[in-house]
Amino acid sequence: MSKGKCILAYSGGMDSTISVVWIKENYDLDVITLTVDLGAGPEIEGVAEKAKKAGAIDSVILDVKDEFVDEYIFPGLKAGAMYEDVYALSTAFARPLMSKKLVETARKYGAEYVSHGCTGKGNDQVRFDASIMTLAGDDSIKIIAPAREWGMTRDEEKEYANKAGLPIRDVGNNRVYSIDRNLWGLAIEGEDLEDTWEAPPEDAFSWTSSIENSPDEYEIVEIGFEKGIPISLNNKNKSGVNLIDELNIIAGNHGIGRVDHLENRLVGIKSREVYETPAAVILYQALAALETATLSREQQRLKSSLSTTFSDLVYDGRWFTSLRENIQAFMDDAQKFTSGNVKLKLYKGSSTVVGRKSRFSLYDYDMSTYSTTDSFNHASAEGFIDIYSLPARIQAKKQKYNDL
Repeated sequence: MSKGKCILAYSGGMDSTISVVWIKENYDLDVITLTVDLGAGPEIEGVAEKAKKAGAIDSVILDVKDEFVDEYIFPGLKAGAMYEDVYALSTAFARPLMSKKLVETARKYGAEYVSHGCTGKGNDQVRFDASIMTLAGDDSIKIIAPAREWGMTRDEEKEYANKAGLPIRDVGNNRVYSIDRNLWGLAIEGEDLEDTWEAPPEDAFSWTSSIENSPDEYEIVEIGFEKGIPISLNNKNKSGVNLIDELNIIAGNHGIGRVDHLENRLVGIKSREVYETPAAVILYQALAALETATLSREQQRLKSSLSTTFSDLVYDGRWFTSLRENIQAFMDDAQKFTSGNVKLKLYKGSSTVVGRKSRFSLYDYDMSTYSTTDSFNHASAEGFIDIYSLPARIQAKKQKYNDL
C-alpha cells in the first residue's frame, strides 16, 4: 500500500526544510515540496536539491510573479491597502495565492494533506488555513502545520537542523533572521529585532541603503498610471513585474522603504515588525497623489474608509471573501479616470511628490487661479455663505445662546 502524500509550502529556509523530515517522521507521509516563486530572487536557487536532500520525493517550482502582481498586488494598490497606514501587506498578499497553488497542486497529485510552516502565534497560519479551507471546499484536504504543532523554540530548531544534517541560512554574528521575501517587500523578524528599544542592525536589511550610504544627490522619477495601475517608469512602459523590480532598486538605493512598526496581530498580540518595501512605498504615495486630481472629495473619503476595511480583510486572511470582492469592485470603478503621471523626488530616505498631471484632472486652472484668467464667480460667494451658515445661525439663535 502506497503512502499518503503531503504538499509542503517550501521556501528552502530552515523551518520548511526541517518540516520535510518532521512530516515524514510524525505522519509517515511522502512529502512533495511546492515552491511558489513570487519574486524570491537568489533565495530560491537550489531549493529543489535542498528539498530532495531533506527527503522530499518530488519538488515543484511555480513562477507566478505575473499572477501575483496582476491579481493581488495591483488590486491591493488600487484599494490603497496599507495595514495601519504603514505596512504594504507584502506577505499578506502572497498567502492567498500560495494557498491557491497548494490546493491546485494537492488535487493534481492526489494528495490528502497540505502543509505550511507557520507558527501558532502569527498571522500567516490564519491566512493559509482560512484560504485553504475556503478553496478546498468539500475536498478532503487536511492541513499540517509543523511549526505550530512541534512547539520548538528557535534554538531547538537550529539544533534539530544540525542533527538532521540540513543546511540553514546563517549570517554574521550567528544571527538567523526569519525573512519572507517577494516582489512587494521583505518581512524581517527575530533575533535583535524583538527588542523594541534597539534599532534594527544593518545586517537585517538587504534591499535598502542606510541614510549614511545613500546618494548625496536627489533623483527624480516619473511614474505613469492607467486606471490606477502603474504602467511606466521614467516614460518607458514596463510590465508590472519589471516596474516593481526596477523601482525597488532605485528607491532602495536612496534608503526609501524601511518600515519599523509595532504591529497589532490578528491573534491579539503586538509584534515588532521590520519591512523593506521600496517600490510599494513609492507607488502608494504616487497613486494617492494622482487621486487628489482625479477623485472628488467624497470619493477620496469613502475610498479611505473602505481602504481600512480592505487592508484588514487582507491582513486577517480573508482575501477569498465576497466583502473583499465587493470593495474591489468599488475601487475598480472609482479608478476609471485615475490615469496620468506623477513625479517624485527621492533623497536620503524620503520621497516627495513634486508634480502630478492627468487628462481627467478635476483641477481647473482658470477656476483656481488668482490671475487675470480667473473665471470663478466671486459674487456668488455671499449668497452661498448665507445659505451655508443658515442652520448654524438658527440653532445658535434658538438654543445655544438663549441662556446667556
